[in-house]
Amino acid sequence: MGKLYALGAEAEIIREGKIIIKKRIKKDYRIPELDRKIRLFRTKREIKIMQRLQKIVNLPRILDSSEKDFVIKMDFIGGTPLVDVLDNLEQRDRDKLCEKIGQGVAKMHNNQVIHGDLTTSNILVMKDEIYFIDFGLSVVSDKLEDKAVDLHLMWQAFNSKHHEHSEKSFNYVIKGYNKVCKDYKNVLERLGKVQNRGRYKRKKKNL
Repeated sequence: MGKLYALGAEAEIIREGKIIIKKRIKKDYRIPELDRKIRLFRTKREIKIMQRLQKIVNLPRILDSSEKDFVIKMDFIGGTPLVDVLDNLEQRDRDKLCEKIGQGVAKMHNNQVIHGDLTTSNILVMKDEIYFIDFGLSVVSDKLEDKAVDLHLMWQAFNSKHHEHSEKSFNYVIKGYNKVCKDYKNVLERLGKVQNRGRYKRKKKNL
């Protein structure tokens, strides 16, 4: 019998030994038929995106799935969330890890996948490797804006949770991203505009 491993906004995560079971839960505030359609659509989309990335970046391998039950079964990755280890790493190791993260994000973007929730909680570290998890908000898109927002979300996560090292760590993410992303110049130009919009909104709010 599995045990509840984590509970997210839209899914419960159950662990059964070396297997993780992700099941999208019913939302009582939604009309039942609409709720079913939303859970079905998001489950199918997540399965499709994870299968698309299976040989491109490190992520849990899908073992089985049931669209009608809104369930995805996958490998349990016995790593540690990046949020718990990043600040404790030696500078050299932290820089190297962040560069790998940037390369991984670039590989996803090269394949038109936007993760949608690039926080340090959704990246696992195991030995010298990183694994991306939780593709529940992921979409397929080749838009510069979507890629830039993906990176901006990571910048916000670094700045919020790892403020002491945020600037240097994110610079190494970008260094890795630039090495791999096919369209990095245009993405970074758009990222600058996204960040400027964010600064303008904060400034306006404080007036």
